[in-house]
Amino acid sequence: MRLQGKSAVITGAASGIGKAIALRFAEEGARLVLADLGQTPREGGEHTLDMIRAMGGEAVFVEADVSNAADAEAMVASAVEQFGGLDIMVNNAAIGVGKPLLETTEEDWDRVMAVNAKGVYLGCRAAIARMVTQEPRDGVRGRVVNISSQHGMIRSPNDFAYGTGKAAVVYMTRQIAGDYAEQGIVCNAVAPGKILTGKTGDAISPEAISYSEARTPWPRLGRPLDVANAVLFLASDEATYITGENLMVDGGWMAN
Repeated sequence: MRLQGKSAVITGAASGIGKAIALRFAEEGARLVLADLGQTPREGGEHTLDMIRAMGGEAVFVEADVSNAADAEAMVASAVEQFGGLDIMVNNAAIGVGKPLLETTEEDWDRVMAVNAKGVYLGCRAAIARMVTQEPRDGVRGRVVNISSQHGMIRSPNDFAYGTGKAAVVYMTRQIAGDYAEQGIVCNAVAPGKILTGKTGDAISPEAISYSEARTPWPRLGRPLDVANAVLFLASDEATYITGENLMVDGGWMAN
């Protein structure tokens, strides 16, 4: 019960990695605000909220567009209203369009950056504005975990806007960690490698899987739980004297 009594907001909590993080947090006693555009998982299956309540956990769902400042503030306000404060913010929501530079329209660019970069900025801003007003516990007023990607540090094949947005997440994490450490804010990121979430489409095409397997030394590709466990560690009090880090959960991809 590493998060017993703590409150957390998780964006993109309806599906994939976000859903796995929410379920893992609930298992460890967190009280959750689940934020997403809707509750239906992209990969199918039960709603995150229903699963958490079935296990006896405490959670609420907030319909939110992370690229909207009012929605970002509403997520945080919900945590404060329901649970009395905000201990953990997980900025997970992201999208991609799967296009190289010359095929990326301005509309594509604006849409991806609105979620992947602006959404993280707005989530961090809303969360930290609340966190800095809270009393510290062991010197910590709040923890932020952003979901980046190995493709924020190396080329994202034929997905120009996605990689650029994830690079912004890596930078924001370091900037925030340095600027707000003195005020008791811990800010880290988790960078997943190839994670098989159950969704369909280009992400699991034979070409995409072959490329990912060739780049990954570990003898399997990633699972959402792999990422959720890393996020849980960084969100917990066990992660001491760690801030500004971008933790790779990639089966050795970046080491290869």
